[in-house]
Amino acid sequence: MIAVDSLRKVYRTPREIVAVDDVSFALEDGEIFGILGRSGAGKSTLLRCLNLLERPTSGTITVDGVDLLSLGEADLRAARRRIGTVFQHGNLLSSRTAAENIAFGLEIAGIPARRRAERVAELLDLVGLGDRGDSHPSQLSGGQQQRVGIARALATDPAVLLCDEATSALDPATTEQILDLVADINARTGVTVVLITHEAEVVRRICHSAALMEAGRFVESGTMLRLVGDPESRLAEILLPTGNPDRTIPGRHLTLAFADERAVDPILSRLTRDLGVEISILGGTLERVAGHQVGRLRVAHDSRDGVTDDDVVDYLRAAGVTVTAA
Repeated sequence: MIAVDSLRKVYRTPREIVAVDDVSFALEDGEIFGILGRSGAGKSTLLRCLNLLERPTSGTITVDGVDLLSLGEADLRAARRRIGTVFQHGNLLSSRTAAENIAFGLEIAGIPARRRAERVAELLDLVGLGDRGDSHPSQLSGGQQQRVGIARALATDPAVLLCDEATSALDPATTEQILDLVADINARTGVTVVLITHEAEVVRRICHSAALMEAGRFVESGTMLRLVGDPESRLAEILLPTGNPDRTIPGRHLTLAFADERAVDPILSRLTRDLGVEISILGGTLERVAGHQVGRLRVAHDSRDGVTDDDVVDYLRAAGVTVTAA
């Protein structure tokens, strides 16, 4: 569906600034991909390269088998209709109603008025604003404005939806509503979603896969289940923190990762009973991620009566838990 290979964006001012540095990834149809990073990591520049609001210095961007960077202006305008963008602050036209904002891209595309009206009505219903089409942005809440922005981005039936910090200006309850709306639209339409954020909760709540971006590079990426199942993953520690290790607690320290039925299986209780070891839980998180119940724990155990550290690790791994030294 969308493939990015060796993408690089360099700004040449009095000095050279590398904003995106050799980024590559490939997404399947219908995937929700989150890019997590701090301010200045290069996330927004990367997103602007994906819809060619910024021209990359080098690399390739392929959508539906078409290399966007190889297209002429006319073909590129047509290809861009297959990429919708939701902006951080909505970026709605204040002089237009919600319906007119949604219709704007359809007007530019030359869609007849009757079909425009039908499509706008469909989209207003889709985002839960069927009765607010005649409202201007000033008459809508921040969450409602963002819903209009989402509807506008979907107007031309894009294959890819880009979300640029789409919830960062919203309160927590509204953020959850918007994220759930994006997930619902993804499930109903199959649109592939790329979202950038500095908030772990955004990625944790709806993403199927994710990347951690620092200094213009992806330092880690993969499916959510693979990431949270890796006790050594930095991204997993951000999404499901186990807390800072307290080395004053005696015993061997381990980090455990588990998913689905193992998340509710009393494995540690059985371990204590079967091997006679004592387990201290030092920290951890249990959450629902990408439709799966997953967890990460930092524990310490005190082996005794001839039971070795390896015995404990082998027991846990046989039970389906991923284990590494903390």
